[in-house]
Parts: sequence; structure tokens; C-alpha cells
Amino acid sequence: MAGRNLVGPEADALDLGAVFRALADEHRRSVLTELAADRSDSERGCNSFDLPISKQTQTHHFRVLREAGLIDEIDYGNRKGIRLRRADIEKRFPGLLTLLGAESPGGTAPR
Repeated sequence: MAGRNLVGPEADALDLGAVFRALADEHRRSVLTELAADRSDSERGCNSFDLPISKQTQTHHFRVLREAGLIDEIDYGNRKGIRLRRADIEKRFPGLLTLLGAESPGGTAPR
């Protein structure tokens, strides 16, 4: 079944301020870090992330990530798929995903 792609900004329109605001939240950062660790960039379901927050709050976080241009959301009607926009992120902000991957659990960069 084909889904409807919920579109964020074009790659050239990704805004550093919007990206930083999206990544300021630890739950959104953990989603992006998990997606970045999967080099196959496969689509994942919204429920596949182990987030200790309500479904409504998860929906909000995924919307913020999509509107910042960090993920694509695919709406299948009864569920949504999430996919990292790796090529667009690397093109616009080289090294950002590597930096996120270097972050230790708990939200601080290693020293």
C-alpha cells in the first residue's frame, strides 16, 4: 500500500535555527541518533522507537522533526513511517549526523 508523503522543506531551504530547535529536545535527538545509526536508511514505524512519552507527544515530536526537514513521514492511514533525510542533511549540514552519533547517552558530547 502506497502512503502519502508528508513533506518538509526542500533540501536547500533547511534552516540551521529550525534544526537546532528540533534537536534541542532529548527525545527528538534520540530519534534522529537512532535513525542515523542505521546506515541502510530504512523506513521505521513511529512505534518502533522506545520513547517514554505518550503517543500524542510522539506525534508532536515527529512533526517538529519533519518541519525542520530532518525526517520524511509517510502516512499510510492507520500508521506512519519515518525515514531520515540523510542525503539532504549531509548536503546542507555536513558532519551533523556524525556529531549526533558521537553524543553519549544522556545528552552530552564526549570529552
